[in-house]
Amino acid sequence: MVQLKVVFLGTSSSVPTKRRGLSSIAVKRGAEILLFDAGECVQRAMINAGLGLNRPMKIFITHLHGDHCVGLLGLLQSMSMAQRDKSLTIYGPRGLQGFIKSNIKALGFDLTFNLQMKNVRQKVVEEPEYTVYACRAEHPPFAYAYLLEEKPRPGVFYPEAAKSLGIPEGRLWSILQRGEAINFQGRLITPEQVTGPRRRGRKIGYSGDTRPSKKLIEFFKGCDLLIFDSTYADRHADKAKENQHSTAREAATLAKEAGVKTLVLTHFSARYDNIAELVKEASEVHGDVVAAEDLMELEVKYPE
Repeated sequence: MVQLKVVFLGTSSSVPTKRRGLSSIAVKRGAEILLFDAGECVQRAMINAGLGLNRPMKIFITHLHGDHCVGLLGLLQSMSMAQRDKSLTIYGPRGLQGFIKSNIKALGFDLTFNLQMKNVRQKVVEEPEYTVYACRAEHPPFAYAYLLEEKPRPGVFYPEAAKSLGIPEGRLWSILQRGEAINFQGRLITPEQVTGPRRRGRKIGYSGDTRPSKKLIEFFKGCDLLIFDSTYADRHADKAKENQHSTAREAATLAKEAGVKTLVLTHFSARYDNIAELVKEASEVHGDVVAAEDLMELEVKYPE
């Protein structure tokens, strides 16, 4: 079993406040960090959260607006000053590679680690245990939403079934528990003979900046946790449309239609000293709503 935890590093929209930094969310999956967006001073938030700068990591950028990507420059420089030696890959929209390369050259610092940069595709990353997908968001010029989806786990292991087949406890049990077949006394034993049905993994969605859309409802179907743009309250719905963002109520409506278990509101406009009204409006639509705060942590449990 792998621990899956979300750490909110920045939860304000385009202007930081005394309590909120700019957009960034870290997903800790075991020893690895998947960082979604990198607002200014993200490295300080990572240090405050105890994440460190030399862990296995991938970075995903939703779009090239300053509050979502400018922090990359300070982060990369801080990583190098801390003598990071692990390779790092950054995924993002077209133009991100040029932005990073030209600014590293202008700032005049060298990297101590191998850096790769890749343009976003529908399937962004595929690892043995999880996949990261992307979907175009409704925010100019080119913005993406991301989905982290774990692959199904082997079913519950039944020791009595293994014993009935004569398989001794130990290494062979471990192999079957991992979902792999074994050869035992000239017989092929499959995991299905000693385990229950395969169990689905966990799903975390992150919208970045966007208007709600039918495409995103389908993209985020069945998420255990959805972190969604909630920049405005109902009374500023006109600004949400004008600036291509969402209200908290719109975020909740999308989450409800997508069958999301828990909705996390974030990317709050600095005009709101108190976000209670946004939480109230979202809670009138969706039954499980959380308001993000900087350095807040949420663990995502395995489905029962």
